[in-house]
Amino acid sequence: MRKAEVRMHNITAGWISKDEDGYHFVYDINYLQSTSPEAISLTLPLQKESFNSKILFPFFDGLIPEGWLLDIVEKNWKINSRDRMELLLTCCQDCIGAVSVHPLNEKDNDE
Repeated sequence: MRKAEVRMHNITAGWISKDEDGYHFVYDINYLQSTSPEAISLTLPLQKESFNSKILFPFFDGLIPEGWLLDIVEKNWKINSRDRMELLLTCCQDCIGAVSVHPLNEKDNDE
């Protein structure tokens, strides 16, 4: 399983993961209980239940570079453009906007 921390304005908002069943996103309980939580996307409204999908959620897919920038990423890091989770983990730590995605190390993924 691959997993990453999703931050909103540099605050942990939730967790995205991929396993044999597909993609999963869940909001962090502390984020939901904070004074003014914001949904990271209109398509991922605030809720305690996990969001599940066979494909990468369109919001997260939209964070991945396109065009010539995607070509550079593929060549420099040797990432297949079909591996959307790997692209998300590699390219989306410093996105334009409020949301960023930070991969967890192997030790964190096992927990």
